[in-house]
Amino acid sequence: MTLSDEVIALRPWSRDDAGFMVDAFTDPAIRRYNGVLDRRGYPAPPLSIAGAEAVIDEFTANWQAFATTATPSGVAFAITDARSGDLIGCCGVDDWSKADVAQFGYWIAASARGRGYATRAAILLTRWLFELGAARVFLTIVAGNEASVAVARRAGFEYEGTMRSHGVWQGERCDVMRFAALPHEWPMRGPGESDRATESP
Repeated sequence: MTLSDEVIALRPWSRDDAGFMVDAFTDPAIRRYNGVLDRRGYPAPPLSIAGAEAVIDEFTANWQAFATTATPSGVAFAITDARSGDLIGCCGVDDWSKADVAQFGYWIAASARGRGYATRAAILLTRWLFELGAARVFLTIVAGNEASVAVARRAGFEYEGTMRSHGVWQGERCDVMRFAALPHEWPMRGPGESDRATESP
């Protein structure tokens, strides 16, 4: 399955992408905001090729489960340049609840940031989740991650509040912000809205 707005494309991960994933997870921002943390907020060791392949195999298994259950929990897309096919980042569904509430996340490789790719990916993924029947889609963002907050706002998500001391990073408690979109009020419902959403003010 592929989703595209002709600027970026979202496609399932392949084992051939393992090297890109290994390189991306050396980035401190990805390790903090998207990496696996222990209960004290310390990141896991950097990924090896074998470790990245194991992550991608898990994504593949989640896609196979989705084909049976129609519940996309754990499915992940590689974000690519729609023209060149170059890898840019990742977005995926963290959870789909029994109440049809979906949570997702995203990351962009350092070399591809600042071009609106994350906003486009968030819009494409949100539209797909609503098409699947999500009643609500939400994001949680660590307070201080202003780049991700800007993506959420540009993608049409509403700020709903801050969960105080909800997360932990290297032994220090941190606040986590919550943003959400509802299908009947989401401003990016139309297929052409992603272009306007990524324009600079």
